[in-house]
Amino acid sequence: MPGYLRRLLAGGAAYQSASLVSAALALVTLPLYTRKLSPADFGLAETLLTFIILASIVLRAGLGEAFVRSWYQREDEAARAALTRTALGGVLAATTVAALVCLAVAAPLSELLLDQEDPQLLRVAVLGLWAFTNLEMAYALLRVQEARRVYLRASLANVLLTVALTVALVVVLDQGAPGYLAGNYGASAVVLLALWWSQRAVITAAGPRFAVPGPLLRFGIPTVPAEAAVFALNVVDRAYLLRAQGAAAAGLYALAVKLSTIVIVTVRAFQLAWPPLAYSVQDDDEAARLYAVVCTWYVVVTGLVVAGLTLLGRWLVALLAAPEFASAFEALPWVALGWSMYGLLLLLVTVGGRAGVTTRNFPAAALGLGANAVALVLLAPSMGIAGAGIALCVAYAVMLVALHLLTRSLFSVPFQWGRLAHAVAILAGVAVAGELLLPTEGLGAFAARTAALAAIPALLLVTGFLTGEERAGIRRLASRRGPGGSAA
Repeated sequence: MPGYLRRLLAGGAAYQSASLVSAALALVTLPLYTRKLSPADFGLAETLLTFIILASIVLRAGLGEAFVRSWYQREDEAARAALTRTALGGVLAATTVAALVCLAVAAPLSELLLDQEDPQLLRVAVLGLWAFTNLEMAYALLRVQEARRVYLRASLANVLLTVALTVALVVVLDQGAPGYLAGNYGASAVVLLALWWSQRAVITAAGPRFAVPGPLLRFGIPTVPAEAAVFALNVVDRAYLLRAQGAAAAGLYALAVKLSTIVIVTVRAFQLAWPPLAYSVQDDDEAARLYAVVCTWYVVVTGLVVAGLTLLGRWLVALLAAPEFASAFEALPWVALGWSMYGLLLLLVTVGGRAGVTTRNFPAAALGLGANAVALVLLAPSMGIAGAGIALCVAYAVMLVALHLLTRSLFSVPFQWGRLAHAVAILAGVAVAGELLLPTEGLGAFAARTAALAAIPALLLVTGFLTGEERAGIRRLASRRGPGGSAA
């Protein structure tokens, strides 16, 4: 078990090291962007970003997930090369056709998505859709190869080039929302071409030219409605706010998402590292135990971050955004909680994937999407962006319950319900009590809330959350270190 956890951490760290750098740079540059972009401009650009990812899910047709799953069922290099050509080539063809169609109808499509005609912004988004979707498939190839160093170099190059282009276009050249989008996805296109070139040996390897696409599509396509419905939660809230309360409200909500970066980076690291590990464990009993332990510690780690954003969100917004965005803190705890719940959903999705049954994901996702729509209509008019954040959490809660009920008969996981309840009680108790009872302004308030956050690990420890095996592991780790923390 410790070996699997080390693989998960190593994979997550490698796959998201660049994202950590990106997150840090994004936070540093956010004050620049929010002073050049109005809340409305920011809202329009970020709304299109979410539409790009949603369209990407549809265009990939589940081939990314099917590719990762099928890779481990083939040991012959020629067969793996054929699989690679089939998956990457299929997505390239689909995205190219879609891009050409979208370019032809840029004006009416922009009005449909943004409630205003802006063909220039839409054309930049089309480049983003093409580059982002194909880059995701190129990254999937590096993940199954466990080529972590290459992945890290490519990701870092993408991050640094993205920041340089975006600052140049938005801050220096004052290109507004189109510059913001172009900076994000122009870099992705460059990195994509470089990765295709670096993987040319695999793509052109001898052997069967293509794999039979039928099994890939039969596995992948049923995952699309569920994945699209799950991600649609991130589109529906912004689209609703944009139309019901204006682009500025969508911009404030988008900033709350940006400031949830630590949770999002953690979730995406888990999203990238977890499926290869989860599917590579051959013994079902061992896999079930691994799933349970990972679930428990995922809740603890992400819960600490959500608690921190709940207690200290006001100061974070004031530090990193222009004054016009100050009220974004109202949605921050809820958006962060929603993203952390999304990571749990990914774990449950692999339960059905391990059993080779992906059709049960969609009913759960559809229920969640419906719950989100109802909660938005009920909460957002009176609570604004905070209501949209709460609606997101309601949707994920419904999906988690539904998906667990639908998949537990496929692959039984002994979830540690007692420990999960223990952790949630302490995490939520401290966060909610601190938000309601502690002051909200001044250095004293900041210090008191920071102390409350720091108390959470201590409370977990003294209330017996750690198992005997975990305590022993910590003691062994401590005994291996000499003075000053160096290895003895």
